[in-house]
Amino acid sequence: MDSEDDMHDANDVDSYEEYYFSGDAMDSDMEDDDAVFEYLDNASDGSDDVVSRQQKNYTILKEDDISQRQEDDITTICSVLSISRDSACMLLRRYNWNVTNVHEYWFANEDEVRKAVGLMDNTNIKPPKSGELHCGICFESYPLDNISSAACGHPFCNTCWTAYISTSINDGPGCLTLRCPIPSCGAAVGVDMVNMLTSEEDKKKYRRYLLRSYIEDSKKTKWCPAPGCDCAIEFEMGGGSYDVTCYCSYSFCWNCTEEAHRPVDCETVSKWIMKNSAESENMNWILANSKPCPKCKRPIEKNQGCMHMTCNPPCKYEFCWLCLGQWSDHGERTGGFYACNRYESAKQEGAYDESERRREMAKNSLERYTHYYERWATNQSSRQKALADLQQMQTVHLAKLSAKQCQPETNLKFILEAWLQIVECRRVLKWTYAYGYYLPEQEQAKRQFFEYLQGEAEAGLERLHQCAEKELHTYLELSASDDFNNFRTKLAGLTTVTRNYFENLVNALENGLSDVDAHGAASSKTSTSKNAAGTSKSKGGKGKGPTKGAGSTRTDDLTGWSCDQCTYMNSKNATSCQMCHTARS
Repeated sequence: MDSEDDMHDANDVDSYEEYYFSGDAMDSDMEDDDAVFEYLDNASDGSDDVVSRQQKNYTILKEDDISQRQEDDITTICSVLSISRDSACMLLRRYNWNVTNVHEYWFANEDEVRKAVGLMDNTNIKPPKSGELHCGICFESYPLDNISSAACGHPFCNTCWTAYISTSINDGPGCLTLRCPIPSCGAAVGVDMVNMLTSEEDKKKYRRYLLRSYIEDSKKTKWCPAPGCDCAIEFEMGGGSYDVTCYCSYSFCWNCTEEAHRPVDCETVSKWIMKNSAESENMNWILANSKPCPKCKRPIEKNQGCMHMTCNPPCKYEFCWLCLGQWSDHGERTGGFYACNRYESAKQEGAYDESERRREMAKNSLERYTHYYERWATNQSSRQKALADLQQMQTVHLAKLSAKQCQPETNLKFILEAWLQIVECRRVLKWTYAYGYYLPEQEQAKRQFFEYLQGEAEAGLERLHQCAEKELHTYLELSASDDFNNFRTKLAGLTTVTRNYFENLVNALENGLSDVDAHGAASSKTSTSKNAAGTSKSKGGKGKGPTKGAGSTRTDDLTGWSCDQCTYMNSKNATSCQMCHTARS
């Protein structure tokens, strides 16, 4: 990563920025600006325009919506095929609640479909009008009003039916494909018999399984994985990001159901999560920071300066940490307690090359993983804190600020938009560290370009976060101030600039950093001329940007100029920044 000064110096730009910050790189906002939009829904009327700037390619379904859709599909099948609701429900279950498939298979071969589903024609079965029948399970005789049967006509007492169905329901969703107790009989047991013979608790479980099957059997719908959430997401295939946001404010990837991870692909996320939970890093740490006892082979960590090591009981073997030789052979003649001439001479002879190489590799691997993981985890913690701050802003601080500054809450939604942007950017930034970990080290040009974009985005986010978190609290304590309008302009400008930075980063990563050419510079997609002040470039490296003697703003005679204060790209005729109103130098 670049140093903090490099990330914050808006003048240190090179050919990367000529394309990515010229204003031509993006024509739409990040799809995930609607994260945690539930907060905005409750904030004020007219805030929906903040929620999303792109048409969503998914639909959120509440439990009532799911039930209504399920009932509509059952009614459709009943009316078209002229069958009972019980039979229609079993047909739809068989074909994953796809009405089109039911029609297609039914009209192609009705008899085969009936046999496969277990729908039997019971018009030819004529039960006796009086007397008793034997139960096929307990072999007792019962009056006819205590005997029930499926479409096949096999008689069983109600007590045995209740026990049979209840056991199946308690075993799980398999009860939805329940058949007649006779092993050789394929007659289906539908919802009508369940409602007639089971307890209220079992009926409730069965209805729950039936409702969940409507989502779980479909290829277009999935449940929201957030704990306690009963909503489902219907996703429209055919392009766009897989990231979706439920009503509960939880954002996740519809493809892999992990938390939203744009712009990183699902395979990288899977590898990263597996690595974080695996024991491999523990073994790397042991290999890098310990050595095996020469006698009992248990790993030993050196926690003091002396090279004299003593293994724990019952081994108690004393040895030299450097050469692993017996300590009784050491002393002043081997270099004393903090050195080992024997080890140094053996190392020069190549005796320890392989073990040292393995230990050094393990140490480097561990340090590299730790570098990326710590930053990944830190941004995750920052995002959680930002979510809490966003909720507090909406529920507590917004009303207080409205009273202090004598402004309606509808005029303060720019603050909520800034916090939403912080939350989303923290998520994106977190996953860029997983991306960076798996970016091949030999691709130096791509790595440098990636770290440049990541650094610029991170610097912009830190400026925005600091402004929203610290500077805002000043106005919570002060009475109405003219400076508040300046603060509004500054925060709104930083929000826009930060969004642009992250759009560039997301687009670049989703395109596989394809804009990096063979020399390590971003390939220019515009025909504009170079900066009039000139830039100094190095192959595979970053340029120094325009010379500062030419003025404090970056200029481009054809496209405009970029503000030093907020880096907003202004039109070439503007005399002051349109975002923060800083005068052009």
